[in-house]
Amino acid sequence: GQTAKMLANAGLSPQQVVIELTENKPFFDVDGIMDALLHFREAGFQIAIDDLGAGFSSLRLWSELLPEFVKIDMHFVQGVNRDPVKYNFLRSVQELAVRCGTAIIAEGIEQDEELLIVNELGIPYGQGYLIARPAAVPASRAPENVRALLGRARAPAVIPDSPRRRAVTAEKLLIQVDPVDAEIDCDAVFGIFEKNVAQHAIPVVRNGLPIALINRSQFVERFARPYRRELFGRKPCIHLADTSPLIVDKDMTIQDLSRTLVDAESRHLSEGFIITGTGRYVGLGTGPDLVREITQMQIESARYANPLTLLPGNVPIDEQTERLMNAGARFVVCHCDLDSFKPFNDAYGYRRGDEMILLTARLLTEACAAETDFIGHVGGDDLVLLMQSADWEDKVRHALDQFDLHALAMFDSTNREAGGFHSLDRMGNPVCFALTSLSVGAVVIEPGTLRSHKDVLSRAAEAKKQAKQIPGSALFVERRRGGGEARASRT
Repeated sequence: GQTAKMLANAGLSPQQVVIELTENKPFFDVDGIMDALLHFREAGFQIAIDDLGAGFSSLRLWSELLPEFVKIDMHFVQGVNRDPVKYNFLRSVQELAVRCGTAIIAEGIEQDEELLIVNELGIPYGQGYLIARPAAVPASRAPENVRALLGRARAPAVIPDSPRRRAVTAEKLLIQVDPVDAEIDCDAVFGIFEKNVAQHAIPVVRNGLPIALINRSQFVERFARPYRRELFGRKPCIHLADTSPLIVDKDMTIQDLSRTLVDAESRHLSEGFIITGTGRYVGLGTGPDLVREITQMQIESARYANPLTLLPGNVPIDEQTERLMNAGARFVVCHCDLDSFKPFNDAYGYRRGDEMILLTARLLTEACAAETDFIGHVGGDDLVLLMQSADWEDKVRHALDQFDLHALAMFDSTNREAGGFHSLDRMGNPVCFALTSLSVGAVVIEPGTLRSHKDVLSRAAEAKKQAKQIPGSALFVERRRGGGEARASRT
């Protein structure tokens, strides 16, 4: 009643107010909090859960309360453009929110690229110093720089993820936990939890077959209420167990398990699941372990595509190109290739050849802005840059200058003085080759001009061929607009 009077005095209706639940210590009376929040919701208030990922019972409250808003802790937002783990966490939370009918609010946005990631993932709301600082009279619209940023067609350079090719199953998540019989009393179960403080759940079996799961937090919360121990202490534990747990086979792939969890009740993500083999109990699995494994799979697939440079390979390059096109971004694709590399490899050996490729990868990586540019390794001595930096051309020219400077150290003094080296051509004939140089073919991609990543990369390959016609390290820039001419330039 007091709340209603306060609203009336302020001239507000409950529909204009969101009650935010902030966690700064564990909730022991979750049911009491639930009752209070449901009371306010029935009165017309909306509910928000604060700091998802930092609190103690957020996932359970989300699954049981289904709030209108969930705020993601700033830890997962700040630096998301540089951290694939945070990126995948935000994406997973947003996918879950869409299924639950919840709106996500990303906290702590302070950098342009963080806002771009949040926007790209479809997260509808954000807060942070980039958008506005706390004020007695809040602004009614976002500042001009933020509106301009969101209105610009540009995609952050986060590497898209790809699943690992080898199959990983639920067995990898298996945790060995001794089960209990359905007839064991609740006092005994409480004793197990007291003895094993890190144990989150206990499976209940009958003749080796799983029939229920006892969640630690729920069991302890119910058992600790007044008179509950006296009432249930000597009764079978099945009375306080979840008799409809999620049960999966150990041979189920991680991808299928992830889809199963998404399609099942959201409580299973926080409560865990039972793993079986041929129907019999073998162990438990947890939601956090599943998320970690999926994230690791995605990072490994993207980051370690090329074993030499550790740069993304063909699939991530294709995905990032499509991503830029779908975002309607204006970007530049550069195909980079070493000249006379095979003869150099033959003359100096594969170890020196690997050093030349690593040097090229390092210099081109340094030319890329982490927030907006992307570098991938097609294979051999071919690399691809996808750049949105306004000064991309200056960066590439600087990389070419640096290559000419550092590549000299790869040659013997005699070859450096002569300006070339002797090796065999593809026909096996001895030929004098010029010192290895770097050719870059660049194509400016305007939004809507090409249909697929194949068209983009094909145009870049053609530009690279033009660059290789120019002696020495060179940049060839194609700036055609509907049949206009290209422009070539030396470094």
